[in-house]
Amino acid sequence: MDSENNNKIFYTNPVSETTASERIDKFIATEIDAFSRSQVQKLLEDGYVFADEEIIADKNFKTRLGDVYQITLPEPEAATPVAEDIPLDVLYEDNDLIVVNKPAGMTVHPAAGAYNGTLVNALLFHCKGSLSGIGGVARPGIVHRIDRNTSGILVVAKNDIAHRGLAEQFFKHSIERTYFAFVYNVPAPLKGTIEGNIARSSFDRKKMALVQQGGKTAVTHYETVTIYNNAASLVKCNLETGRTHQIRVHLSSIGCHLIGDEVYKGKKSILKLPEPVKSFVNSFPRQALHAASLGFIHPRTGKKLTFQADFPEDLQLLKKQLENYRL
Repeated sequence: MDSENNNKIFYTNPVSETTASERIDKFIATEIDAFSRSQVQKLLEDGYVFADEEIIADKNFKTRLGDVYQITLPEPEAATPVAEDIPLDVLYEDNDLIVVNKPAGMTVHPAAGAYNGTLVNALLFHCKGSLSGIGGVARPGIVHRIDRNTSGILVVAKNDIAHRGLAEQFFKHSIERTYFAFVYNVPAPLKGTIEGNIARSSFDRKKMALVQQGGKTAVTHYETVTIYNNAASLVKCNLETGRTHQIRVHLSSIGCHLIGDEVYKGKKSILKLPEPVKSFVNSFPRQALHAASLGFIHPRTGKKLTFQADFPEDLQLLKKQLENYRL
């Protein structure tokens, strides 16, 4: 893959016999690690993908032997994200901060290929532009993030005092964060702590990985809540640190990759469950991870605040499918 013009234009390698007839979004996302499949789909939809002079706009388009695809990044739409009237599940709000329950599928802040429809766009509308400026114009108020396909709770700062106070708590690891993950296999031991530095993978730049040297310290405390026929489990995770993809990397490292995770995936092990449950689990459309609770000290009042968010509908359905097989 090559790029030019300050990374505004990207080219794939020629399509080989082994990659011919692949979906183009999958092919480009594999070839160019700067883009996820969802970002490629948006670029296709907006007419920024070419084969010579031919515009490729169909995400279901199949690659052709010898083709080289060109992706021309659009100019930034604006220096400042645009406020959008997008419904929010607000758990708490005052003059300093707002706590929201983010749905799976929503990106936290604008990035390449995802300039609209983000949590920031929704917050700018809801808060009438009153968000902390410390995160910069693209990330106003954002103190921490969760992955686009992870659901659950985030706290956002409305002013710089709140932002600094919350950021300090995250830095000191005093924020209380609980996640629930549906995973393949059963953790051994059933309860424990996973420690291991995390850095960008040297083999796949889309992934994070445990490293022996360098990286950032990462600590996850976990406890198995429910076992389903020794084939899958519901695991509670409390984060001591908050690294990119931390839970996904740590649980995968003990052979318990998340159901629905297409990035950190291992050998599917739902073999002891009958159809159609096995197919339902193996085709779950996003990583089965939910940020269920968040606790922190209010940066102005000093009061301890704790919030919980129930499983969204898709995880409730997954849990229901598995419930008949709990041990």
